Amino acid sequence: MPSPRLRFAPSPNGRLHLGHAYSALLNARVARALQGEMLLRIEDIDPVRCRPELTEALIDDLAWLGLTFPEPVWRQSARMSTYAAALDGLRGRGLIYPCTCTRREIQDAAGAARDPDGGPLYPGTCRGRPAPEAPHAWRLDMARALAACPGPHAYTSFAPGEPDVVRAADPARWGDAVLGRKDVPTSYHLAVVLDDAAQGITHVVRGRDLEAATDLHVLLQRLLGLPTPRYHHHDLIRDAGGEKLSKSLRSEALAALRERGASAAQLRARLGFGEDTGTA
Repeated sequence: MPSPRLRFAPSPNGRLHLGHAYSALLNARVARALQGEMLLRIEDIDPVRCRPELTEALIDDLAWLGLTFPEPVWRQSARMSTYAAALDGLRGRGLIYPCTCTRREIQDAAGAARDPDGGPLYPGTCRGRPAPEAPHAWRLDMARALAACPGPHAYTSFAPGEPDVVRAADPARWGDAVLGRKDVPTSYHLAVVLDDAAQGITHVVRGRDLEAATDLHVLLQRLLGLPTPRYHHHDLIRDAGGEKLSKSLRSEALAALRERGASAAQLRARLGFGEDTGTA
């Protein structure tokens, strides 16, 4: 059996908040419990919103929390050729197709149909059309993908100190998901499964808001011949109004808490990690 390996994988498109701190500290706790290690991965595929100064800021925030990581730290922006090669392979198998639809066109065509994230469920408008010269995304042909890997699809869910649970996965509910964006040859879904496999990740600890995405990731792992890690999806940190903390909602950043005089020890205790010592 491979040595347990986890990863914390933030995107440098804003400052880290308490929700990120909780997830990073939980990853470190689980890594220690499993006698494994935790890696840091920078998920910076967005060339507009992800900025180098935000990468440095999040590394500084994590160090302030007392977290250190093995070197080198992977940056997804340096792995575009790997993602492009995976897209080429899927295209050669007839499992993806080009899509030029705008967000407005997708919204209008989808009507009330929604994917698990609440976004409009793509109805396959561009499926079967020839590759255009205009910039285009690449979408998974879900019907062909399921024919190639008919299932059943499942993954193992774990919780420290509890028996593993095998959970059924239903990738079809994601429809023809985007695997390659118009501006970069990947998407979150494609990059994360390729990177988890390449880095030997055995256990994934992430927020419950990504639980539904696991259904799609399981299918991609099978299509690409990659191993499926064990998954644990933790509860989210929420504000006083019950909303999950979010960069888009401008939730208070760790840097702001530091400026107001909060110590790392106080923050760790606030999040339930007051007894933890050391890092993975």
